Amino acid sequence: MKRRTAEPFKIKAVEPLKMLNFEERKEALKKAGYNTFLIDSEDVYIDLLTDSGTTAMSDKQWGVLMVGDEAYAGSKSWHKLEKAVKEIYGYQYVIPTHQGRGAENLLSQMKIKEGDYVPGNMYFTTTRAHQELNGGTFVDVIIDEAHDSLLDHPFKGNIDLNKLENLIHEVGAEKIPYVCLAVTVNLAGGQPVSMENMRQVYELCQRHGIDVMLDATRCVENAYFIKEREAGYESTSVAEILKEMLSYSDGCTMSGKKDCLVNIGGFLAMNDEELYTRARELVVLYEGMPSYGGMSGRDMEAMAQGIYESIDDNYIAHRIQQVRYLGEQLIEAGIPVVKPIGGHAVFLDAREFLPHLQQEDFPAQALAAALYLDSGVRSMERGIVSGGRNKATGEHNKPKLELVRLTIPRRVYTNNHMDVVVDSIIALYEKRDHIAGLQMTYEPPTLRFFNARFTPLSKSGEIMGETAAHASASSAT
Repeated sequence: MKRRTAEPFKIKAVEPLKMLNFEERKEALKKAGYNTFLIDSEDVYIDLLTDSGTTAMSDKQWGVLMVGDEAYAGSKSWHKLEKAVKEIYGYQYVIPTHQGRGAENLLSQMKIKEGDYVPGNMYFTTTRAHQELNGGTFVDVIIDEAHDSLLDHPFKGNIDLNKLENLIHEVGAEKIPYVCLAVTVNLAGGQPVSMENMRQVYELCQRHGIDVMLDATRCVENAYFIKEREAGYESTSVAEILKEMLSYSDGCTMSGKKDCLVNIGGFLAMNDEELYTRARELVVLYEGMPSYGGMSGRDMEAMAQGIYESIDDNYIAHRIQQVRYLGEQLIEAGIPVVKPIGGHAVFLDAREFLPHLQQEDFPAQALAAALYLDSGVRSMERGIVSGGRNKATGEHNKPKLELVRLTIPRRVYTNNHMDVVVDSIIALYEKRDHIAGLQMTYEPPTLRFFNARFTPLSKSGEIMGETAAHASASSAT
């Protein structure tokens, strides 16, 4: 019999949760325009919207807040953060930012010019937005297997080397400022990149004089998957794997709100001294001094401590196993999810879940709304709404994957909370034919998934039919 394990931590403080009744949830959903981003936190029972900044910090992290040096320049806390980044990630130069998109902004402004192409292993919303705002065109060079939600491939995040090389020959290396390599790939379902693929991409880019810049937001999770799935790394520590991974790059953007285990903060790191000098000048304009970059001394202390905690093998094993605990129960119940289970979230395949809806009916958005209505569980759409519009034609971008992301915050919820999520999704699946599509009533010009508003397409004006809604009210009140 396989022995079960428990969380590698104990709980010192608790935050009470409350669950609104069905009618209250219904009203909150309508008020939010059926967009889960616009639901107030106090109206949410279990919040799986994102793992960004939602981490429960450790006692040591809370302790170091008290020694934060809030000096405007040359803060001692900054030097601690700089030391941690250099020691654990191995880059020579570090620029702090208020969060990951601050680093994306700096990188895009410095590296991209009008008419450039930025290849990457599937787009991410804010990353692509910064690239496009600076005149670049994102080109997806991820392997084809990444677009098949049901295919169980160990490294769906890999770059297709033929696609990348063909792009280089087509547009010329001088038109490619860098390759954006995400580890892991969020919109593919939290899928990792193999060490072999990272090495091959780096060698190819070196031959053509192209930089490789990582989106390292969940790089520790990627390192764990390499340890688990790639031959030759079974006995290697996550810390050692991580250091080797990052050596196959010229720099990275980092949202510290994920794998660095903090609620705010990020950085841009690189090995190019000239690029670092330019970044030091630009960060003052957009973020703050190069020794705080939009973070307080307290923030930098907590992040430095979190970087060391994140590479603990016991911590990251539990992190991945809790996500898997949720996903495996759903698979066993016949729920369509992206396989294999990723590192930070379980992704429901909304097309398979709601086959009666067209993609233009926003099935992932509708499913996320229905899940909140059923149980107070908040999730996130990752499909056609997140895809935005083609900047040339104005048409919807139609990603092959139409997903609902169930994102698990680090060290926040127990497996009992995951059981509640499973029960709600199974109940929805049994009445999936009653879930209506949506139409968009307000569309922001950029990153529309944050603030767009919707209304149901049903004759009743409800997200679920009367029978389904009545069942939810009686079972989840």
